Amino acid sequence: MASAYAAPYKVLHPATDLDEGAVVYLVNYDTTDKIDSTLVNDEGAALFKGEIDEPVMARIIASDGSRLGDLILEDGSIAISEKSRRAVGSMLNDRFNAFVDSLNSIAVTYDSATEDAARQAVIDRYNDFALATVAENSDNPVGYYVFMNIASGCFPTLPELNAYLAKHPELASYKRVQRMVDSMTKKDNTSAGKMMTDFEFTDHEGKTHRLSDYAGKGRYTLVDFWASWCGPCIREIAVLKEIQKQYADAPLDIVGIAVWDKPEDTLRAATRLEIPWTVVTNAQNVPTDAYGILGIPCIILFGPDGKIIFRDLQGDDLRAAVAEALK
Repeated sequence: MASAYAAPYKVLHPATDLDEGAVVYLVNYDTTDKIDSTLVNDEGAALFKGEIDEPVMARIIASDGSRLGDLILEDGSIAISEKSRRAVGSMLNDRFNAFVDSLNSIAVTYDSATEDAARQAVIDRYNDFALATVAENSDNPVGYYVFMNIASGCFPTLPELNAYLAKHPELASYKRVQRMVDSMTKKDNTSAGKMMTDFEFTDHEGKTHRLSDYAGKGRYTLVDFWASWCGPCIREIAVLKEIQKQYADAPLDIVGIAVWDKPEDTLRAATRLEIPWTVVTNAQNVPTDAYGILGIPCIILFGPDGKIIFRDLQGDDLRAAVAEALK
């Protein structure tokens, strides 16, 4: 009976840095559906008022797409702190803030650890606390948000993820979780030993590209899925340059395929970094959807016949795997 009655909410963002009259949206974090909208007043504040059937994870977004804060939208008066940008004033938001404080207190001990075993112990404690929080809150947005942003990394394989979701079926109802399962399924289907999954996209000049234009042509091909804004991607380009130089006489090609990036930014970065291999722009989500790529850089080595030899390696692991493949 209680679920049949909508509960009132009030959300105040006291300082948005936006001009008076700017439109601000309250958006469902999971579905990206717009829940509410309001205008910024002459003091830069934005106030939302309405009713909601059940608590949801939400995000405040300006009309230009900039993010102004995340919160759990629920019954009560909620304010976004000017200093911390945290949502305060309601039961689940306060519970989430307590979790963040506890998690941060664990994280700070990592820097003081002097040995690998001690650091791993901190990581294990960090992950265990996140998983315990998810288990205690799997029926509300706290558990969902912690799972999506922290705990999901504890399940590197599809069977492990599916087994966990079977224990907490409430999580499996979320759209983002369903997309995660879909991505991991595609990652599993494009793991080492599987044949290349081809895809097609159009670059900034309107030219059509296929993965099969570069890989599976009788030579080994390292494909680097990257973006100009990605720090780890930039660092890995230096490693790829070393590999290219070391195996200059080997049947090995490298190609960079830019994802989640503006073509002009990709081209500027390729010039600035003096990337010596072919760089293709504007692939956006096409490769990442096809290969279940959730983070970049993602580097995949394809064999001469198009079979996947390895994926998702970086640094010394990447160097060693290339050496083994070309031995």
